[in-house]
Amino acid sequence: MPGPCTAPLDATTVAHLQQWCGRGETWHDQLHAAPLRGLSATLDRDDPLPAPGSALPPLGHWLYFLPTARQSELGADGHPRRGGFLPPVPLPRRMWAGGRLAWQADNPLCVGQQVERRSTIRSVTHKAGRTGELVFVLVEHQIHNAHGLALTEAHDIVYRSAPQPDDPVPPPQTPPLAGQQAWSRTIVPDDVLLFRYSALTFNGHRIHYDRRYATEVEGYPGLIVHGPLIATLLLDLLRRERPRSQVARFEFRAVRPTFDLHPFSVHGAPSAEGHCVRLWAQDHEGFLTMQASAELA
Repeated sequence: MPGPCTAPLDATTVAHLQQWCGRGETWHDQLHAAPLRGLSATLDRDDPLPAPGSALPPLGHWLYFLPTARQSELGADGHPRRGGFLPPVPLPRRMWAGGRLAWQADNPLCVGQQVERRSTIRSVTHKAGRTGELVFVLVEHQIHNAHGLALTEAHDIVYRSAPQPDDPVPPPQTPPLAGQQAWSRTIVPDDVLLFRYSALTFNGHRIHYDRRYATEVEGYPGLIVHGPLIATLLLDLLRRERPRSQVARFEFRAVRPTFDLHPFSVHGAPSAEGHCVRLWAQDHEGFLTMQASAELA
């Protein structure tokens, strides 16, 4: 298996990667209570202990169906070696770029259920931008319980070239409703928060906990806050402000990396009728880092 590279991807390599389109895999799991207790503690929530039959919080399913590659099967970045279900993209940086989720209101995922996740690679797209090579992989997940389909998720993964000193820096974006938000919360992304979320999701990616690797190998200024953690904090803000609301749809897109060097903040603004909520995260300089929206049932 070739290792990550920075050379341009040729047509033959791209065609090879696109052969992964349509591939699928199926995982089974049981929705145990212990990961949810850990998530509540990590989010600094005083939730009741999850009991059999209680519904999972939005995005709680990310604590299950976790990859468990053997230690000898991990790559230098802490991820499982490339290939298998996901295409072996030979670019060094791998990120969760965003996603779109839809829950079945009449069939919630609940503690104690036996569940199945059916995953399919829907597309593999190559682009060459101002900052180098990019490969986008779209994965669709469908989660079923004994009653049928409970959740559909589109998961966007992006692979990037290694940074070069003369790469242009994308201009930062202003949050969509800066100064108009109804809800706001400041997050301090210390090492413990990042470690706990990595542990909960069995995520060995070293950019989240190995400062030397993140700065010296991948060239980041600090540890990167997990994109899924920020998305979870956005919906956690919604839960804090509207504790009885039920999320029907959620979509999010990572805009700019968030590092552990400074506090960041999460914000929300409900629509006038209250059925939709715009959510976003911004860094200590006030620049947009994640944009999201939630539709309430």
